[in-house]
Formats: sequence, C-alpha cells, structure tokens
Amino acid sequence: MDSLSPTRDVTVFDLSESMLEVGKLRALQAGLDSRIDWVHGNAEDLPFADDSFDAYTIAFGIRNVTHIERALDEAFRVLKPGGRFMCLEFSQVTNPLLAWFYEKYSFQVIPVMGQIIASDWKSYQYLVESIRMFPDQEEFLTMIEDSGFSGVTYKNLSQGICAIHSGFKL
Repeated sequence: MDSLSPTRDVTVFDLSESMLEVGKLRALQAGLDSRIDWVHGNAEDLPFADDSFDAYTIAFGIRNVTHIERALDEAFRVLKPGGRFMCLEFSQVTNPLLAWFYEKYSFQVIPVMGQIIASDWKSYQYLVESIRMFPDQEEFLTMIEDSGFSGVTYKNLSQGICAIHSGFKL
C-alpha cells in the first residue's frame, strides 16, 4: 500500500479476510463505509510506511499474534511521533478469590457454553488457554517499553480480567 487515503478516518487491519468482510458489512449498515480503509495482512509485517498513524489500537487480538514483540515493534514503527498505542486484552485477575472462581469458570464453563451455543468446544478451549498463556500486566508493560514506547501504563478492568495498556511514541 503506497499511501493511505487522506479522506479516510480509520484503517481497519486484520489477518482474517472473513473478519474484514463482517466489519465491512457492519460499517455499510451503519453508514460508515466511506470513512474506513480495509486492509488484510499480518500485524508482524504491516504494509504501511513509517510514521503513518496518529493512533494504533488493538482489542483482543495481540494475544493471537505468533510473535508479540514483532507486532509491537511494527506498531511503534507505523506510529507518528507523539502517536498513541492502546491495547485491550484479557489479562490476569488480581484478586485471589476472584482468580480462583474465574479459573474454574474459564475451564469448566466457557468451553461447555461454546459447545452448546456454537457447537465449538475447541475454539473456546483455545480461548481460555490463550488467555492463560498471555503475559501478565507487568510483563506486557515491559514488552511494550522494550519496543520503544514511553509513558507506558495499564488499567485493569473487572479486577484484571481485562486490561488496557497504553504507550506513546515520543
């Protein structure tokens, strides 16, 4: 991609073409399709020039990237100086009692619900396993800093079930 459209407000990027198609349909239904660029590709090798974006957001996706460090390096590369990185992702529960209940719920209820509702035990089992494998809040913060971001912080949501990490390219 040589350049981004100056008339577009948002670029949506995803590895899954089918997810992009769902997004395009929803944008069309909401009347937003003319304001969005849709790009298929891998977060570890973004097809954008250096210093292209004011903001880079990712929600519930970085956990599925094979090489998280490469995706963070790419996010840093494509952000303009002063640009902000924000990541919403499942994280580690901070309250020990809630953590015990959440662990039981995750492994004993979520895959069963996936089987009942979507006839898909495997995907929901993968979901809970991938959450457990993802770095905790502090470790992920360090990974973001190691990619060059400054002022990195995080905020736990729902006692750490999810967290929002944020950093700036200065």
